[in-house]
Amino acid sequence: MIRSELIQKIADENPHLYQRDVERIVNTIFEEIVEAVASGNRVELRGFGAFSVKKRDARTGRNPRTGESVHVQEKHVPFFKTGKLLRDRLNGNES
Repeated sequence: MIRSELIQKIADENPHLYQRDVERIVNTIFEEIVEAVASGNRVELRGFGAFSVKKRDARTGRNPRTGESVHVQEKHVPFFKTGKLLRDRLNGNES
């Protein structure tokens, strides 16, 4: 599902809301999640999962084309851990 499909589904299920308002709500939610994770905070959506940031230390990597060793700087990467409800649904254990 892409963002526009999500917006359309929410708008269809809530006919009392204008589509432009639903779009603004969805965009605001995503922006807040991005801002929180970008500032190093953890965002948890119960039953769905949690977004956080993991730090990867600096290391020596290898250029696959030349085989040459290269220095890879430390970096921060986004991480998503699924919630129990989502995991159970994926594995066919719906409650």
